[in-house]
Amino acid sequence: MAEKRSAGLSSASGLPAGSPGAPRGCAPPVKPAASRRRVPPVIGAGPVLEVTVVLLQDGYASTAIGPMEVFHSAGVLWNWLHGEQTQPRFNVRTASIDGGMVNSTSSLGLVPQSAIKDIRHTDIIIVAASGWDVQGHITRESALIPWLRKWHARGAYIAAICSASLFLAEAGLLDGCQATTHWGLADLLRERYPKVLWNPDQFVTEDSRLLCSGGVYASIDVSLYLVEKFCGHEVALQTAKSLLVSMPRSRQSGYAVLPLARQHTDTPIRGIEEYMQQHFDGEVSIDTLAERAGMSPRNFIRRFKAATGHLPGAYLQTLRMTSAKELLEHGSLPIQRVCSKIGYEDAAFFRRLFKRHTGMTPVEYRERFGRRNFERGELVGGNVAG
Repeated sequence: MAEKRSAGLSSASGLPAGSPGAPRGCAPPVKPAASRRRVPPVIGAGPVLEVTVVLLQDGYASTAIGPMEVFHSAGVLWNWLHGEQTQPRFNVRTASIDGGMVNSTSSLGLVPQSAIKDIRHTDIIIVAASGWDVQGHITRESALIPWLRKWHARGAYIAAICSASLFLAEAGLLDGCQATTHWGLADLLRERYPKVLWNPDQFVTEDSRLLCSGGVYASIDVSLYLVEKFCGHEVALQTAKSLLVSMPRSRQSGYAVLPLARQHTDTPIRGIEEYMQQHFDGEVSIDTLAERAGMSPRNFIRRFKAATGHLPGAYLQTLRMTSAKELLEHGSLPIQRVCSKIGYEDAAFFRRLFKRHTGMTPVEYRERFGRRNFERGELVGGNVAG
């Protein structure tokens, strides 16, 4: 495939009053006089790319609004905050299938600027996340499929947010390409679109001008990724800092609570799964498991893989990593003790394995997902000190 590559990451305007694109009627923030001056945008400071955000009925409003605010802010908000000339990098417009208002999952109505058929030029297309009814959305938004094919053939970049990757897959655009989606939809889409190289561990993938992102708020990640791609790292970093959001994350596996195995009817293997779930923190060998199942080791491995979709060793690792995440989320045990409690003695090996599964070290995972201590006196900056 030409220019094929893969990269894995992890109703308000979002602009202060008085800045370009900010809503009217809001009081401007108090700033030093030199910073409050209005500076007109620089015309011709760089190519302004056309972005079309496609709104879907019963979708997630934030996956449309978030990208709009990121692209509107690129080259604008940071400059305005520093009293510099603004340099808009993107022109953003919204479209729905028929040009009519769409309702979101939260009952927020979004009014687009046009129908998709009215778009005459676009460089980037963002398809907002749909709901979870895969077949229902394909049926209701069937007109989107050929439209996406047309614009991709014309050279547009297309980014599908979360569940919207199903539209790219249904269009056949992702066949043979790397893609991601929300971890909760991964198995369904993998079964429905087996030609796609699904990699739900990633937050963002890019392959042949097709981008997918792995969750509702990954819409920010993929938008910043595109800002960095077309405008450079410095503009992307400034955009992220001015919006107070992080630069694109690398993986979503740290957020997933995946079922260990698909449903199956192999009773002996189901019994082995239960045994492993109760004894994962001890010595678990293939010979022991095969003997309990009444099979030869070779036959056991084949049957286990056919029933669960995992090799026994990978299944055991997943059990241990799941337990480690729970210990890190809900307790304060030292990392060595966490390592021992899940069946490993080599802490360095555990750290490497944990990072491979989650994209984070155990310490980083605890900092992000662990319980916070909100005892009285901690929030000194918020005048809560006792």
